Amino acid sequence: MASSILPPEGEQLATGWEPDLSPTDSLVRQAVLAHASWSTDAARRTGRPWYDGAVWAGGILGERGPITNWIVPKQPVDPAEVIAAVDEVFLPHVPYLFVSAWPTGDLRQHGLSLAGHPPLMVRLPQTSTPPPTTDLEIRQVTDATGLADAERALIEGYPLPELQPFQAGTLYAANFLDGPSTAWVGYDGEEPLATSAAHNAAGLTVVENVAVLPAARGRGAGAAITWAATNHHSTQPAALIASDAGQPIYHRLDYLRLERWTVWVHP
Repeated sequence: MASSILPPEGEQLATGWEPDLSPTDSLVRQAVLAHASWSTDAARRTGRPWYDGAVWAGGILGERGPITNWIVPKQPVDPAEVIAAVDEVFLPHVPYLFVSAWPTGDLRQHGLSLAGHPPLMVRLPQTSTPPPTTDLEIRQVTDATGLADAERALIEGYPLPELQPFQAGTLYAANFLDGPSTAWVGYDGEEPLATSAAHNAAGLTVVENVAVLPAARGRGAGAAITWAATNHHSTQPAALIASDAGQPIYHRLDYLRLERWTVWVHP
């Protein structure tokens, strides 16, 4: 046992959120930075507005719904400061999700509505899990046709009524696959009925955009399509922000509830 728990006088102790600290300092730090990367990547590669600084990151893909636009604080700072900065960098009327790893207090006075406190769930690469099965054919997306199928399955399966009627290119531009993100589609014949995406950043895989249409529910599609994204980078942890409907599936895939995050909506 150490002789003293007190640090030497004047020594600066790491908080875990310094900009120059390794992304792998903790699983939570990896998840925060990886989700910050997810929030900017699609906007960055399509020439749409994005920002990535020491305190927060975000990107604006469109104006038809907040799901296309994420704002992610990268440090435990006053959310009001981030919201004010977002209004300066982007237009104040733009809808977005404010996704925080930390409690935020009441942000309604800033025009936001509380979406909830979904759990961050993590699956470690050392975990041994029997692969799930489905009667759908799970295909990795490799071309524009597959991207359009993935978008359609997400918008109609989640569902995202604010993005309907469906218009290809709202979420996945043609060069989406040129970066650290990958998508999958579950097909019944040639009908796209399920989808997921994986984003590789900070030594962690973010699993996102999981959706299953009603015609594929009860057929193992949710587990199988999530499994494809989870194992795309099999030697690193995978993390996701879990919906209520998805949590039982993620538990079966040996995801663990790590902590609850806070999500607000700027309408």
